[in-house]
Formats: sequence, structure tokens, C-alpha cells
Amino acid sequence: MAQMWITMGPQHPMTHGLWTLRVKVDGETVVDTEPELGYIHRGVEKICENRDFTQIIPYCDRLCYASAMTWAHSYCYAVEDLLEVDVPERAEYVRLIAVELQRIASHLMWLGAYTPDVGNLTVFVWCLRDREMFLDLMQELGGSRMHYNFPRPGGIKRDIPPGFADRARAKIKLFLERMNGYEMLLDESTIFLVRTQGVGHAKAEDMVNSGVTGPNVRAAGVNYDVRWAHPYSVYDEVDWTSSVEKPTSVKGADCYDRYRVRMTEMIESCRMIIDALDKIPGGASTTYPSGDEKILARVPARAPEGATGNHHFEDSRGESMFYIQGGGEGRGKYPYRVSIRSPMFITIPFVAKTMIGYKIADIPAIMGSFDPCIGETDR
Repeated sequence: MAQMWITMGPQHPMTHGLWTLRVKVDGETVVDTEPELGYIHRGVEKICENRDFTQIIPYCDRLCYASAMTWAHSYCYAVEDLLEVDVPERAEYVRLIAVELQRIASHLMWLGAYTPDVGNLTVFVWCLRDREMFLDLMQELGGSRMHYNFPRPGGIKRDIPPGFADRARAKIKLFLERMNGYEMLLDESTIFLVRTQGVGHAKAEDMVNSGVTGPNVRAAGVNYDVRWAHPYSVYDEVDWTSSVEKPTSVKGADCYDRYRVRMTEMIESCRMIIDALDKIPGGASTTYPSGDEKILARVPARAPEGATGNHHFEDSRGESMFYIQGGGEGRGKYPYRVSIRSPMFITIPFVAKTMIGYKIADIPAIMGSFDPCIGETDR
């Protein structure tokens, strides 16, 4: 049969963002792919060279609209490495709570966007309903529902408000009860299982060699999580287990495995939040004023010329990293260089090749299962 190239994107439901996938097909079978990225490149790294360390935080919030809190924290840890700042322990606990709230909200956004691609609209509505609970909690911390501007180099801009712990515990309890409904609706759905099981296989070795990280590589049985591989914050002080799936096929992880690992990860995030609220220094019912030394350390305004800082961070979609170089007196308060590692910039080209051999109709299921975010990809 004659082969031909077709274009999916930049405006296409499969893309979950602004990018293009060129697909070479033989009948209905995919024989080659070429991803085209860069449609929404904003030059964030260059912009950061003309902002001081605090002014950069809102730009990090905007790297990924579904996971703003994690990106801002990733940046702050790199700045603290650059400036050699020790963060107060209470602030670290609040940071952990904020990041895990964001991880749950991000995974709910993924699940809600993914299930219509594979024939289930009900879960989309459920996910948006439950995501609201976690957005409300993050709004209490940052004052906004999407771009929180919450962490600061040296700590956080405000402590948890009065009653926050009780509201968080109640919402997490309700969410964990509702998780049973999600699993009943999806794991017992013939349509969902047919669209995800045995589709989009990706071998662990191939993903590791390509630099794929996060839930996508853990779905293939690779127990790599930055939170314990490169320990930071207080993850070693709370109760949690890295979510890892065991693929049933020698071909590697399929779309169903990637769904399961994120479901498990949301449960683990809930455990971490509850444990952190129980163990937070000073108690969860205490609220320190903004700027208090218990939640914010003093931070130098300038970094020495040639000094560097970097940080590995477990983002919702994989391993993110910031590399920052100080500019010294010649640059004033501005860094000399900021470089960002996006997990999706590495993952999307890999995913495009996993589609080869499958049908055109499988492309949305495969692409969506890797949870793409184009904002962080193009930067």
C-alpha cells in the first residue's frame, strides 16, 4: 500500500498543547514520525538574565500551567544552592505539602484530559471536581489558583493559614474515598482497557537511554525517583514509597501501566501530606507571620562571579533541573546564566517513536499517557 505523510497539529486534540506531529502511514499503520516543537518558545532562560532572583519566580510558575508550584520550587532550590542558603525546617515541611498538593492536582488534570481521548467523559468531570479541592488549598498558600508565586529563595512567602491542616485532612480523606470510584469506572471498563492495555509499549532500557524520567519510567519498573535518588527537602522524614509498576509484557510499559503509576502516586502524595502535617515543627495549628525566621531565611542579593548552583527536582512529569551561574558585581542582582532541563523536552521525541507499528487511532492514547506539557517543553 502507498505510504503518505499526514500532519497532526499544531491545533489538534491529540497534542495537548501547541506542537505538530508529522506521521508517515502505510494504510492505518504508523511507520515513522517527526515531532516539531518550538511553537510557544518565549525565551524564558534569556529573560531570567535580566531579572533578580525573586523576580524570576513568576516566570517559573508559567513554565507549566498544570504544575506551577513544582517548577517554582525547583528554581528556588537551585538559587539556594548557588547562594549557600539553609532553609528553615518548618518552611521545608510547608514546601513539601505545597509540592505534593500540586502533584495531585497535576495528575488529576492529566487524568481528566486523558480519559476523553480513550472514550470516557465522566472521569473528566470527576477530575475537575476533585482538582478544585486541591486548588483551593494551594490558593490559601499562594493567593492564586494557577500561578502561586509561593516559594522564595530561603523559604516561603507565608505560613500555612489557621485551619489549613484540618481542611487539608478532610479533603484528602474525601479524595481517597473517591479514588475507589475512579478505579471501578476505569479498571472495569472494557473500552478503557482495550484502548490502553497492550498499546504504546516502551521498554525500560530504551527510556533510560533516552533520558526519560518520572512516572513514565517508573511505569516500566525502574525505581528512580529524584526525591530519594538525590535527596532534598524533608522527604527522608515523611512516610512514603516510590510508585513503581511491574509491566506484564516483555515489550515494556503500556498506556495502562502509565495510568496505574499515576493513580498510585496520588495516593502516596496524600500520605506524605498527612504525615507532614503531623510532623511539622511548631505544629500545624501555628501560623508564623510573613518574613519570620521560622519560614524565611536571609538571602544574599548577589551571587559571586563564577559561582554556580543547580538542583535535581522530581516534577510531576519527571526530573527537572535548574543550572544558575552568578554574575558578580558586574551583573548586580541578576544571574549571568540560567539553564532549565525540561523532562518533556526529552520525553516527547521519545514518545513519537513509540507510536511506530501502531494504528493512527492509537496515537492519542499513546501520546496522552505520557502526560505532555508544551509550556515547559518550549520554555
